[in-house]
Amino acid sequence: MLHMIEKTILDNPLITAFAFVGAVIWVSNQLAHHLTRGRVAGSAIAVLAGLALAYWGGAITGKAKGLADVAQFGGLALMGGAMMRDFTIVATASEVHVDEAKKAGWLGFLALVLGTVLPFIVGVGVAYAFGHRDPVTLTTIGAGAVTYIVGPITGAAIGASSDVIALSIATGVIKAILVMIFTPVFARFMRLNNPQAAMVFGGLAGTVSGVSAGLAATDRRLVPYGALVATFHTGFGCLLGPSILFLAVKALFG
Repeated sequence: MLHMIEKTILDNPLITAFAFVGAVIWVSNQLAHHLTRGRVAGSAIAVLAGLALAYWGGAITGKAKGLADVAQFGGLALMGGAMMRDFTIVATASEVHVDEAKKAGWLGFLALVLGTVLPFIVGVGVAYAFGHRDPVTLTTIGAGAVTYIVGPITGAAIGASSDVIALSIATGVIKAILVMIFTPVFARFMRLNNPQAAMVFGGLAGTVSGVSAGLAATDRRLVPYGALVATFHTGFGCLLGPSILFLAVKALFG
């Protein structure tokens, strides 16, 4: 019986991955409901559980893909890969009502600009505080503070080393995790209860994964609006990072 179950799991890795993630989400929602009485969102618990499982998978295999390196969970590599990620991000746009999106107007665009420039300045400031002075390094780490996608793209374009690019990715991942966890905590304070607010938040926060998970824990109906602007945020950062922002840093520190 056990051999048959194991063979089924190994022969259907993607189905196993979906079932496993579904089980983690179900358990997380139960914990959120019964242990925290809804004060902590189930998705936030699921994110932390996923990080813990990824660490455990890397620890027991000594490899770099986390739980996906365990043979029984190999389907997680495809499920969590770029193809599925980009598909789900694009799919969220189908739920956006154009009339609601138009209401954000210039405020949404302003949020997009501020959400790109301000994290970049913070990232550059932190890198400078830790002793970095090279404009390429400062720009790459600053771009990583925008998102973990903007960082490596900017670094590759301006000739950053692999170590610096890795730092930029780590910076962006930490930002995404913080947005995931703290969005539902501060949603009421930010009045994050309508599509326009979600679009402004998506522009300011920037990270698509963080915004999507955070809004899902707050109000699932807001996810398409936040993710829509956050997606533009990534492209906007990739355009500004190796060009205007790099030239500005070079002018100041070059």
